[in-house]
Order: sequence, then structure tokens, then C-alpha cells
Amino acid sequence: MNHPGRYWHALDDGRLQCDLCPRYCKLHDAQRGACFVRMREGGQVVLTTYGRSSGFCIDPIEKKPLYHFYPGSSVFSFGTAGCNLACKFCQNWDISKSREMDSLMDAALPEEIAATAARHGCRSVAFTYNDPVIFAEYAMDVADACHARGLKTVAVTAGYITELARGDFFAKMDAANVDLKAFTDDFYVKLCGGHLQPVLDTLIWLRHETDVWVELTTLLIPGHNDSDAEIAALAAWVRNELGADVPLHFSAFHPDFKMNEVPSTPPATLVRARRLALEAGLQHVYTGNVHNVEGDTTSCPGCGARLIVRDWYEIRDYRLDPKGACPGCGKLLAGRFGEYGEHGEPFGARRIPVAIHRGA
Repeated sequence: MNHPGRYWHALDDGRLQCDLCPRYCKLHDAQRGACFVRMREGGQVVLTTYGRSSGFCIDPIEKKPLYHFYPGSSVFSFGTAGCNLACKFCQNWDISKSREMDSLMDAALPEEIAATAARHGCRSVAFTYNDPVIFAEYAMDVADACHARGLKTVAVTAGYITELARGDFFAKMDAANVDLKAFTDDFYVKLCGGHLQPVLDTLIWLRHETDVWVELTTLLIPGHNDSDAEIAALAAWVRNELGADVPLHFSAFHPDFKMNEVPSTPPATLVRARRLALEAGLQHVYTGNVHNVEGDTTSCPGCGARLIVRDWYEIRDYRLDPKGACPGCGKLLAGRFGEYGEHGEPFGARRIPVAIHRGA
């Protein structure tokens, strides 16, 4: 069903402008925006994917990736279709660039999603696989249903959202992993079809004007955003504008979508990026999509003790108290923590497809 959109206004020339993201698509009747899922229908802009998903899975929270948000817990994950960026290297392009899934998705009302997540013992629900900004109304309604059941909510997003919409959207989120794709506008323009500054603005606002827990991910693509200078500049900006305690994840690219000619990211690149970011003053820098226990381990910024030892998505050792404090020096780790394993055994490196529980 088509659901009324919240963020648009009429222009003097008769078109309707979508005000959800910085693309500001201007639509004639029956025309869709660049995201493909927001469309003008008569005198309004509607969301065409409300209540429909590309599928539902239970994942470890570390896969989002979130390393400082209830480590070891399970998260109920789902997405829809479409995207408001046009990344040539998209790793989920079959979902984000779909033009058919609009009519081929699993149906689920917000209350049914929350009930199913609670039934499976999940600590949180994640809006992921494609960017939840473009299905904001659906995500926000699901978030309300989740909070009513005591579940946390997570946005996995590129942060490409307007000042008008971001207050409403992130007020419903407990945590976000924001994909900071590179640290040059040239990269965003040529490889993503967007701009860097709106993402930086969102990050500064999230960090300083909200209570949302924020972690960052940068996919390093050989020859495009992996130079020492760019990595050092990105890390320095995070330290200066967001804070040294904001976790930064460097993940490995693999050839996909429109960049099949680019080689995979060598593990050594991620190790180098992590070293540069730590040298720039960041406290928590991780490597992703490669096997590197050191790059997955959380250490105390006070005494250097290894507090959470990870091997892929498996937690091998956990030493924080329920408040997130180091047992050695007492320093509080930045993040959101609780009694480790209070929702059962640590979830580990599983991925479990699930069906929606009807009649919630």
C-alpha cells in the first residue's frame, strides 16, 4: 500500500518537492524520486514500500557493525528496497537498486515486526540492508512499536538526510551506524551521486544534539579512498568534531555492482588504516570483513586492558561490568551496555532467517 509521506511541499510550478533527503527531488504526477520508492501520487508524495520488506533475519549486533551497543546481543534486521544514493560499489545493490521488489516483498505491519523480534529474544531491531532514511515513515512507526515492547532500535544509514527530517527520524533511534563513505566531496559526487557535507552535518548534529549512540563505518576501496592522507584527515575530523571515543570501523571492499574491475581490499590496508586512526588519537578503531582478532578487540582507553576480545562476530572474552566500566582501572567505556548475556547466551556468528509472527 502507498503511505502518505511527511516531508514534501508544493512548488510554484506545480511540482512537488521531496524534502526528506538532500537530493530534493521535484516530482510531476506519477513520477518517482531518485530513491525509486517515494512517488508523487496526485497532490501528495507517498512511500510505496510501507509495510513490505526484502526479508527478516536475526543477526549479531556486531554485524551492523556496532561494537559498543549491548555487545553479544541479537538484533532483528530488515530492510525494504531502493536508496537515495547511487554508489557504484554498493555491496547490497540487489536490494538497494531493485526496481521489482517493490511488489515482491514480505508484508509486515510495525506491531508484527516488534512482536516477532520480542518473541525471538532480540535486544533490538535494525533498519538495514538498504538505507532506512528513504522508508522513514515505516521505520519510525516500527520504532514506536519496538519501544512499546522495550526493544531498542538501530539505523544503519549513510546519514544522507535533511535538517527538516532528521529530528523526527533519529528521535526514534537508539543507535546508528553511519556509513562515512570517504572524506572527499569528489568521491561522493563521482562514486555516490551525492555530497559529503550533508553527511558531516548529520554526524555533528547526531553527536552533539541527540542521545543516539553513534559508530562510523568506512569501506576502503583500493585507489579511491584508502590513501594515508585521506585516512588521517578523516580520523582527525572524527576526533575533533565528534570525539576520540566514537568507534570507527574500516571494512574491506569486494568487487561488486559497477566496480567489478577494482580489486578487493587487502587486509594490510585495513591494518594500516587502523594504525593511522589510532595515531590520530581515536580510541576505538576496528577492522571489518577480514579475520583480525586484534582489529576486532575493544581495549580500555585508560589502562589498555583487553576488555572485549572478538573473533569475527564471536566474543571470546568479556570483562566489562554492567555499567561498562573496566574492572582494572574503573574507567567507563563509551557506549551502551548492560548485564552481559542478560538475554541469553551471546548470539555469536549466526544469521537466522525468520518469518513474521502474525496477529501480534
